[in-house]
Amino acid sequence: MDGSSLSGRRIVVTGGAQGIGYEIALAAATSGADVALLDLRKDRLEAASASLAQAAPSVSVGHAVCDVSDREQVVAARRSLESGWGAADGLVNNAGIVIHAPAVEVTPADWQRVLDVNLSGVFYCSQVFGAPMLDAGVGAIVNISSMSGMIVNRPQLQIAYNVSKAGVIMLTKSLAAEWAPKGIRVNSVAPGYVRTEMTAADLETDQARQLWIGGTPLGRAGEPREIASAVVFLLADAASFVTGATLVVDGGYTVW
Repeated sequence: MDGSSLSGRRIVVTGGAQGIGYEIALAAATSGADVALLDLRKDRLEAASASLAQAAPSVSVGHAVCDVSDREQVVAARRSLESGWGAADGLVNNAGIVIHAPAVEVTPADWQRVLDVNLSGVFYCSQVFGAPMLDAGVGAIVNISSMSGMIVNRPQLQIAYNVSKAGVIMLTKSLAAEWAPKGIRVNSVAPGYVRTEMTAADLETDQARQLWIGGTPLGRAGEPREIASAVVFLLADAASFVTGATLVVDGGYTVW
């Protein structure tokens, strides 16, 4: 059997309408999984779903508008998907935001919003979509953390983001320990600097060349597909004995 295949699986990807989230959804679909996207904007969701269906016509593609920081919306999204798509046995918690500001200038609202999306959202989605997995006794969850949960980036100041991603790593370990006896594996992927539509311009700056790319032993930014490959590995049976782990995909940035 091919341990990398996701054939017959149903995978939910949050923040799946663009960037790394879309690449994860695409990789899962081309590995044989039915895929559902969650995101905030209906227009982007519909466009991403149509693109995904065209790229992987043999699988089922679903979507639901959802703010992952609102547990009631997460519950509504699960019910909507289950009514026409079925219960998920895989979840990728990818949705996240960042706010750059010196710590002394971070407002209570900004602090709370970052933690609500990046940390509480991961917990809510894991809790809500994980419940049917616990009932079935099988499932895999992959949380997108960050190397920022392990080191302090420079020169950008992003204390709320760093703290939230460190929380995701501990949340991953805690859920993995609690849910392993129930047949659920929970892991995380910690990306380094990745080239997406949102980061492409920043990666061309002198700052990026000196501190970001220059600080990466492999000498380049990552590509979204490289993050997606790591996620598919952790979802698949190839990683059947892996739980509670954080797979760092950063080109070596954190080794220095």
